[in-house]
Amino acid sequence: MELNQVLFVDNLPSLDLHGFDRDTARVKVLEFIKDNIILKNDIICIVHGVGLGIVKEEVHNTLKRHKNVLEYKLFYNNVGCTIVKLKI
Repeated sequence: MELNQVLFVDNLPSLDLHGFDRDTARVKVLEFIKDNIILKNDIICIVHGVGLGIVKEEVHNTLKRHKNVLEYKLFYNNVGCTIVKLKI
């Protein structure tokens, strides 16, 4: 499935980072990616919220550097979450 075809994020495995700081968010994202690779989930959702954009920036930097992330983008219906395609 392509990221453009994702209509509903409610059915995707998701990680909610509301209330986390930058460093904790990075650790949680790495753990979440690892767990979903083990579970063979190829598309996941990371909810970072809007706020000042600090957590979103850290999430995107982490995803950009991760070897198992094929692509990621903000969900078109909610810019407070990012959908991610993993290499499993």
